[in-house]
Amino acid sequence: MLTEEKKYADANEPAATHLDHTDERMSSPGTRGDIHEYEENEGYDVGVDVEDDAVGGRAVKLAKDGHTRLIPQPSSDAHDPLNWSWRKKHIILFIVAFSALLPDYGSATGAVTLLPQSKEWNMTEDEVNHSQVGNVFMLGAGGIFTVILSAYFGRLPVMFYFLVVALATAIWCAAATTFDSFMAARILNGFFSTVSQGGGLMFIQDMFFFHERARKINLWASFFVISPYLGPLLAAFMAAAKPWPVPFWVYVAETGLALILTVLFVEETFYDRRIPEVEQSPRGTRASRLLGIAQYKTRHLRNSFAEACMRSVKVVVKPTVAISCIYYLLTFAWVVGINTTLSIFLGPVYGFGLKQIGFFYFTPVTAVILGELAGHFLHDFLAKQYIRTHKGHFEPEVRLRAIVVALPFMLAGLVLLGQSLQNQWHYMVASISWGLYVFGVMITTVAVSSYNLDSYPEASGEVSAWVNMARTLGGFIISYFQVRWANARGTKESFGVQAAICGGAFLLILLLMWKGRSLRIWAGPLNFVTA
Repeated sequence: MLTEEKKYADANEPAATHLDHTDERMSSPGTRGDIHEYEENEGYDVGVDVEDDAVGGRAVKLAKDGHTRLIPQPSSDAHDPLNWSWRKKHIILFIVAFSALLPDYGSATGAVTLLPQSKEWNMTEDEVNHSQVGNVFMLGAGGIFTVILSAYFGRLPVMFYFLVVALATAIWCAAATTFDSFMAARILNGFFSTVSQGGGLMFIQDMFFFHERARKINLWASFFVISPYLGPLLAAFMAAAKPWPVPFWVYVAETGLALILTVLFVEETFYDRRIPEVEQSPRGTRASRLLGIAQYKTRHLRNSFAEACMRSVKVVVKPTVAISCIYYLLTFAWVVGINTTLSIFLGPVYGFGLKQIGFFYFTPVTAVILGELAGHFLHDFLAKQYIRTHKGHFEPEVRLRAIVVALPFMLAGLVLLGQSLQNQWHYMVASISWGLYVFGVMITTVAVSSYNLDSYPEASGEVSAWVNMARTLGGFIISYFQVRWANARGTKESFGVQAAICGGAFLLILLLMWKGRSLRIWAGPLNFVTA
């Protein structure tokens, strides 16, 4: 985020001790400050006075700027993911992000193919859309299971096995000849394809320092936020000239590519820094890590299966996590609802065929890219400004300030989109309106994800899964009645109500900005066995 990590001193440099300006940090397993340099009542101390530190005889590793503390402090172990090369980290990040693109890409492909499918199976478009609703729900549920299994078995084997099943079910989707078969395949594919989407923050937390994470989350999030638009965009052009299974066979190829890249390049990123380097367990061969054999042999050093299951429960009952996820549900729900049903509106209003619908999806794709570029600087700017004016101190609630910037775009986009469809304004007005909303959603996604990760860094997988669950659960609910609601009340009213809900939900963000720190202190730490 603030600066890129520096190249560390040679391997003989002693492991750094951690600074604390108020009290002595505990070193027993399950504590937070010794690993992440974060406490509920202190936040993060990102800046450090180098001269004072030298006088105290304590070595602290810093970023290139010479004053940004590397949080967490890396060990001297070459196997520590924080010490991996820039190239290795970013190859893994790209593969995780690309894998995170697949679930919504495949899900939203059905938003276009439902048109020819309804004709082939003699069903209404809304009935065929139910297969998509089931798929969307499983995108959230699968993420919860992903992080539970990852806490017990390790990151890499869970990603590998889930992608194997995701590939098999993707083939089933493309080869289905009946609606019932297609729907079953879609539901299972949603559950297993979400592995990098539901648990992506684990990899980012494992490999990158605190000051880098917002930008990495921004990159990772841009892949899965753009994916529900990229899928229909490409599927529309393919379905216009080819049978409906063709877009799903393309999805099969993409899933296969993600699996191959995972086998070749992704590494196990979990590393327990509470265990001294000389006592670290043997890593085993690459094949044993990929298959989970090496991790299974050392499972006694991590969570028991019961502890792994309870981690997600303990996280979601934390007030700040629950409140932020409710806000995200109430704002992101309309993304999925609009995306899964918009093709049904565009035909009657503008007379669009499949190709025209495909061109229409260029707008949200562009909006996500612009949102990623804006967020690349916005989240850093807000964090730097706070740290500079608070003498190197940082509180997670600062991340939520970006939502203040995003909210006007979301409200204006929803209101104008509803007006455009009902009043049959020029399709470019509807297109730009949609883009405004998506732009705001992109910034909001990074803000909510970063806030929860900074608040509970040892629960990176769990907060990732719950944010993902909130996003997909909202879409699952709205997809059931979006079309009927708009047909009964008109798009002007239905989208206007959606904008009002987003505006009202912003009160939750104001609450967190005001009382979030107090709520975190009141709720206390998680004290997980592993971070």
